[in-house]
Order: sequence, then C-alpha cells, then structure tokens
Amino acid sequence: MQSKLVEALAVGELAWQDYANCRGADADLFFPERGASTRKAKAICGACEVKGSCLDYAIEMGEKFGIWGGLSERERRRVRRERALRERKVS
Repeated sequence: MQSKLVEALAVGELAWQDYANCRGADADLFFPERGASTRKAKAICGACEVKGSCLDYAIEMGEKFGIWGGLSERERRRVRRERALRERKVS
C-alpha cells in the first residue's frame, strides 16, 4: 500500500497531501513496529487540517498498516463498520 501512496504523490493525485502536517516527517512514526507507540504520529495528525481527507483515502484504499487520519487500522475498521451501518440505514 505504501507504494500506491508514493505513486499517487508522484502524479499529483493527492493534493490534500501537500497540506498534511506529516509532510516531511519520519515515515517510521506512522508505520511503527508492532507494539510500538503511535502517540507521536497521532499528535502530528491531531492538529492537521487534512486529516479527514487522509482518513477517507486510507479507508477507500483499504490501507491495512500505519496511522492515517490519526487512526490505526483497528480504529479505521471501526469507522468503516460505522459508515457501512449508516449507509444501510439511509438506503
């Protein structure tokens, strides 16, 4: 998945990425080893003006690793379930 992000950035498909607080930050913060702290990455995301776009991207692309939009994969799975429930109720 990380390669998809790099490819998208190379062709300018992710304009929101230009405004991300994580731009230029150490990628290891956002893709920590199992059991490592995610506090620093989530703190960077906390005040980011594009974290909603980042989260939407990760959910749409099915990102399974890393911190996206301030959420871990487990947290994103919960958001996906909640969105799916909302969509079913609307339909």
